[in-house]
Amino acid sequence: MPVATTIPRLFFITILLSVCLQASEPNSEYATLQHALKHQGPKSDGYPRLKKEAFRQESLILASDQSPCDVILRRTQALLNHLRQMKNAPDLDEEQSELDTLALQVNKQASGESDPKLFDQLCHIRRRIALKNPLLDFDQILFLKHHKQGRGEIHMVDQYLGFNQKAGGGVFILDKAFSNTPGVRHFLESSVVKSGRLQGKPLTPGSFISLDLDYDAQRIAFAYTEAHHEHLGPEADWSNQHWSYKECRTKSKNYRQYHFRPESTFHIYSANIDGSDLRALSDGMHNEYDPCFMPDGRIAYISERNGGNQRCGSRALPSGTLHSMCGDGSQQTTLSWHDTNEWQPSIDNHGMIVYTRWDYIDRDSDVAHHLWTCYPDGRDPRSNHGNYPDSRESRPWMEMSIRAIPDSNKFVAVAAPHHGEAYGSLILIDPDITDDRQMSQIKRLTPEVLFPESEKAPGVPHAKGKHRPKGEVYGSPWPLSENFYLCVYDPGQKNHGIYLVDSFGNKELLYRDPSIACLDPIPLKARARPPILPIQTAALSEHQETSKPELGTIAIMNVYDSALPLPKGTTIKELRVVAVFPKWNAFQDRPRIGLADQSLARGVLGTVPVEADGSVYFECPTDIEIYFQLLDESGEAIQSMRSGTYLHQGERMSCIGCHENKHHAPTNRGKRPIAMKRAPSRLVPEAPGSYPLTFPRLVQPVLDQHCVECHNQKSSNTFSLDGATVQKNGKAVPFGWSNGFYHLRKYGWGKHGGNGALIKKNHTSYSIPGKIGAKASRLKTLLDQGHHEVNLTPEERRRLTLWMDCNTNFFGAYRDTRKQAEGGIVMPKVHTIKPTQQAR
Repeated sequence: MPVATTIPRLFFITILLSVCLQASEPNSEYATLQHALKHQGPKSDGYPRLKKEAFRQESLILASDQSPCDVILRRTQALLNHLRQMKNAPDLDEEQSELDTLALQVNKQASGESDPKLFDQLCHIRRRIALKNPLLDFDQILFLKHHKQGRGEIHMVDQYLGFNQKAGGGVFILDKAFSNTPGVRHFLESSVVKSGRLQGKPLTPGSFISLDLDYDAQRIAFAYTEAHHEHLGPEADWSNQHWSYKECRTKSKNYRQYHFRPESTFHIYSANIDGSDLRALSDGMHNEYDPCFMPDGRIAYISERNGGNQRCGSRALPSGTLHSMCGDGSQQTTLSWHDTNEWQPSIDNHGMIVYTRWDYIDRDSDVAHHLWTCYPDGRDPRSNHGNYPDSRESRPWMEMSIRAIPDSNKFVAVAAPHHGEAYGSLILIDPDITDDRQMSQIKRLTPEVLFPESEKAPGVPHAKGKHRPKGEVYGSPWPLSENFYLCVYDPGQKNHGIYLVDSFGNKELLYRDPSIACLDPIPLKARARPPILPIQTAALSEHQETSKPELGTIAIMNVYDSALPLPKGTTIKELRVVAVFPKWNAFQDRPRIGLADQSLARGVLGTVPVEADGSVYFECPTDIEIYFQLLDESGEAIQSMRSGTYLHQGERMSCIGCHENKHHAPTNRGKRPIAMKRAPSRLVPEAPGSYPLTFPRLVQPVLDQHCVECHNQKSSNTFSLDGATVQKNGKAVPFGWSNGFYHLRKYGWGKHGGNGALIKKNHTSYSIPGKIGAKASRLKTLLDQGHHEVNLTPEERRRLTLWMDCNTNFFGAYRDTRKQAEGGIVMPKVHTIKPTQQAR
């Protein structure tokens, strides 16, 4: 048959190309090391940092290194020494003897000189040593072929949009991976889809991304898109999109394909390891990708179906967050109600989900997209590392491809760019070390490659981050141990091949296709299944009740237990719960929500009492993103979260404190907190106009009562504070704000989103207790001084402080701005609470 005669020919060509590429590899490495010797040695600007931050000093250029031969000889000897100390260590006596002989030749070379032929000999002996690693107890590697992003905005989110993909690639197996004659098989070449919209068809042409292998190595999961990217006209259905046809046409041609439909988005598929039973697990207009097998048989993945949109990009760019489903695609469930994107879930050694979260509530949009964890049912999302830096440029800009290392509490990850794809420099993360808001938890595995967007050279930070020069060199690491990894690599950043890399600075090419990049190499073997953690949410419980609980509970042991101490003498009386409303339309600051750039619309759910010992216990609505504020005796915020959390139906969340030190024992250990001795408190609502929070309903009534009459008198030193729309030159200002808000906002307080806000406006990525909200505002100072004998009631004063504590916003939703400005109630389009969940 034609197929039978074709496969061997392709197989032979693949072997030939791979062998040729392996043969040319020493030449490429020789040139790379020559460059490193010149620019990354002990005299380079970044070397002091690299010496401190490298996981192993062997991976650096040392003072003793005079030539590429010096470097590779030293690193090969370090590798050999390490392998000899491992369990099931190989016999390396012959290789050591040959290495000793070559070392004599290297030492005879004149200082600074290097023989390329001798270098080639060293590379070959190093390869023999590396491939005797006892951790290589498999001979097949599962992987994808995947073109880098083909069109659209080059960005961490846009790289996962189906219509931005270049068709080509697939799922492949590398046979005899560590031999001199590896072969490649097209995993799904003869497979057709057994279910769904593409039933009876092969997955071609199209694009593949995000591969995973089940623990017993019997089934795979991946995302596939048909990659349709036509520029649709006004006759197409735009009613369910995040922007209209007219809005789309305001952008350049590079964005005209941003129309979400089944043929243009990623969907998740699974198949048996022999290519049979290829099934669609998801479909529809939303991109769904990054499948991850969980120990209980479910699959975690990322989906855009929750409805939010990127705040800072001015394009249709839905937010993808954590979801899970059964292995057959049923029972699709939201795990995360976060307002911005999340990526690449994996399972750690304790059975927890590990993932990347883009986190920026009231702070710089580029300040935090790093490691998070949660339970397999989505409970208790936590940041153990990297979420509150003092400087964006002092550490990885973003961390992607995070995976737990076998027999270790550490993780491997890629230090990646925000304005790029999931490639960069490999790092090792140790969450057992206290986070110093910089690099204390991080070691560089590949210090020769800069941190993209953070650095202009390895160890040399930008003054303000930018993705030049690019550093998308390494990607998708699969850890074998703390010292050895499979990954993809290309110093040219275009055509990544599969490599075995180690912590000593060595790399061995296993396979490269000269026409398309490789991605996601995974050892094709069974691996240990992490523990199955119990389900504690109603949505995933095997004993689901007919009516699921719409409230969860939150218990905080002691709000005074804080990494940043509260001001001396402060007494916390209340905890305020604020809901965040995800932006759902396409354009940045349309509408301009309030004082701060890219501020989120929000609504106050209410307050609950804080006991004398700092404990709190209360009921809270579920399935929405929330954050907390601590209020003192005057009802003003002392501390405010700059991140978000959420509850699932039936969840019981508990916290030790408020951003407490994660490496210290609870301060009230051994005592039962007062709040835990009673039933949970119920939220007490704030003033009308606080849900959704809008200036016309919350603040304008106070101005009308006390301020408008005097301020509307014509005087050179007054300004209008009435509720009419601001006029300039006879025209309404673009934002649609009122006179009262326009003139009073500069006396308020707000923290900004946007790239660079940390440097220019916010100054910190976290809240300083006592220096936030109303307490840090000019308006509070003015009122405390007695502004023209204005006598506000406590309720009126609280309306003003509440407004400033919640970032000095005007609008409470992203639509119907005129109705909001006129005092009407406009509910957010997504993530709102039900009437039965409201404060009572």
